[in-house]
Amino acid sequence: MKLLLNILWFVFGGWISLLAWLLAGVVLACTVVGLPWAFAAFRIAGFSAAPFGRQVLPRNAVDGSGGSGLLDGLLNVVWFIFAGWWLALQHLVLAILLICSVVGIPFGLQHLKLAGFSLAPVGTRVVET
Repeated sequence: MKLLLNILWFVFGGWISLLAWLLAGVVLACTVVGLPWAFAAFRIAGFSAAPFGRQVLPRNAVDGSGGSGLLDGLLNVVWFIFAGWWLALQHLVLAILLICSVVGIPFGLQHLKLAGFSLAPVGTRVVET
């Protein structure tokens, strides 16, 4: 079922999200200042291509390490100010529109996951559920 939902997601708009996040990651990687956020953009790109059956967790919850919580937090604050809030707002609007239709409910729920992920992506991992 996850495979079918991921195929439908990708065909009906997931590929646009994938390309947009890949482009953002490439642009961020080309700058020295944006390099820490480029990895987060690539992580979101992979997640936005096929979100069904996957979950976003803090990095230290996945590998058991203490991580660099303070640095991740600071990078997430900068991300939130310059990009996170409006990216999350975009996914929230799409989620509301999709949830208003009965058929779009599963896709709207995935946009809600993407909205949360877009707020603070640094220091997270995408894992299979």
